[in-house]
Amino acid sequence: MDSRPDERTASQGSVLFLAWVCFIASLGGFLFGYDTAVISGTFEFVEQQFALSKVEVGWFGSAALIGCILGAAVAGWFGDRYGPKTMLIVSGVFFLVSALYSAIPETFSVLIIARAVGGVGVGMASVLAPMTISEFAPARVRGRVVALYQVSIGIGILAAYFANFLLLTRAQELLAAGQTTGLLHFYLVREVWRGMFGMEMIPAAAFTVLLFTIPESPRWLIKAGMRERAGAILRRINGSDAAGEILSEITAALQREEGTLRELFRPGLRKALILALGLAFFGQLTGVNVVIYYGPTVLREAGLQSGSALLYQVALGTIGLIFTLFAVSKIDSWGRRPLLVGGMAFVTLAMTLTAVLMLLGAPALWIVAALGIYMACLAISICSVIWVMTPEIFPNRVRGRGSSIATFVTWSSNALVAFVFPWFVTTLGMHAAFFTFAAICGVATVFFWKLTPETRGRTLEEIERSFTTR
Repeated sequence: MDSRPDERTASQGSVLFLAWVCFIASLGGFLFGYDTAVISGTFEFVEQQFALSKVEVGWFGSAALIGCILGAAVAGWFGDRYGPKTMLIVSGVFFLVSALYSAIPETFSVLIIARAVGGVGVGMASVLAPMTISEFAPARVRGRVVALYQVSIGIGILAAYFANFLLLTRAQELLAAGQTTGLLHFYLVREVWRGMFGMEMIPAAAFTVLLFTIPESPRWLIKAGMRERAGAILRRINGSDAAGEILSEITAALQREEGTLRELFRPGLRKALILALGLAFFGQLTGVNVVIYYGPTVLREAGLQSGSALLYQVALGTIGLIFTLFAVSKIDSWGRRPLLVGGMAFVTLAMTLTAVLMLLGAPALWIVAALGIYMACLAISICSVIWVMTPEIFPNRVRGRGSSIATFVTWSSNALVAFVFPWFVTTLGMHAAFFTFAAICGVATVFFWKLTPETRGRTLEEIERSFTTR
C-alpha cells in the first residue's frame, strides 16, 4: 500500500481537518447573520399586532443588540477561562432557546426577552467564532480562512431574507385560497412573523450538536497547561515539520504576557486596541445594519410594496455575499489594508449617492441600484476585514479580552443605530440619515488610512511583536 498520502498529511498537515474545524466554527457566523437579519421581515407585522409606537419599534429592533452587548462583554472572559469551544456551545443553546420563544410569545415583553436572549448568543459567537478560526488557521491562509466567517454571516443574512420572502409569499397564496385553520396556519400564515423567527431553530440545533466534533483551540490548550493535546492538534493542522516551531512560539509568547486588561493600554498594544475599537465603531456606523434590519422599510419608503421590498432585500443580500466571496479570494494576496482603506472610500461615495437619490425622490430602482453598489463596496472592505483583523492584532493571552472589548463596542454602536434610526427618519427624513452615514464613512476612511498596518502572511506572534517592538 502506498503510504505517501499519509506521510504528506503528517509532514504538511491535514487540510480536511482544518476545513472541518473552521466550517463548524463559522456556523456561528451563519447564525449571527440569520438572527440579525430575520427581524427585517417582521417589523410591519409585529408593529401592527402589538400596536407599537415608533419608540417601541426601535426597542424591538435593538433588543437583540442589547443582548449582543452583554454576550460580547462576557464572551472573552469566559472563553479565556473555559475555552472558546465550550462557550460556543453555550451560545448555540442561547440561539435555540431564542428562536423557540420568539416564535411563540403571547406578549410583546416575552418577545423582547426572547430576542435579547438570542442577542447574547450572537454577541458570544461574534467574539469566539472568528477568534477560534484565527487561532487554528496557519498564517499563510489565515486571512482567507477567517474571512469565511464573514461569508457565513452573508449566507446567514441571505438565508433569512430568502426564508422571509418564501414564507410571506406562501402565506399570501394560502390566504388567497381561503385556508384559515390549523396550527401551521397560525405560525406560517396568519401570524407569519412567528414562522420567520422559528425557522432559526434548525441551524441553531445543528450548530450546537456539531461543535462537539471539534477540539478546543491549541493556543487555549497550551495556556491551560495541556501542551501534549495542543501539540497533537498543531501537528494535524500544520504538519510535524512546522508544529514544533509554532508550539515554541506560542509558549514563548504566553510567557511574555500578563494576560490582563491593563496590558492592552500599554504603549504598542494601545495602538492595536485603538485600531480594534475603530473597526468596531465605524463598522456599525457605516449604515450597513440599517440596510440589514430596516431594509424593507427603507425600500418601502422608496416606493416599493412589501412583497417587492422583501424580494429586492434578497437581491441586496446576494450582492453582499458575492462580493464577500471576492474579498475572501483577495484578502491574502491584496492584503487587509488596501481592501479596508480603498473599499471605505468607495463606500463613502456610494452612500452619498444613495442619500442624494433619496433627497431628489428618484425612482425606487435607482435607489436599489445605489444600495447594491454600497453593499458591494462594504462587503469587500470593512465587513470582511473587521473579523480578520480584530482577533489577529491581539496577543494570545489577552485575545479573548481584547476581542470582547472591541465586539462590545461593535454591538453598543449597533444597538444605538438600530434604536435611534426609526425616530431619526421620522424626525429628519431618510435622506438625512444616509447623509449622516456618508459623513461618518468619510471620517472612517481617513482613520483607517492613518492607523491600519498590513498583517497578511504573518503569524499571530509576529503581529504581536510588530505592535510591542519599536
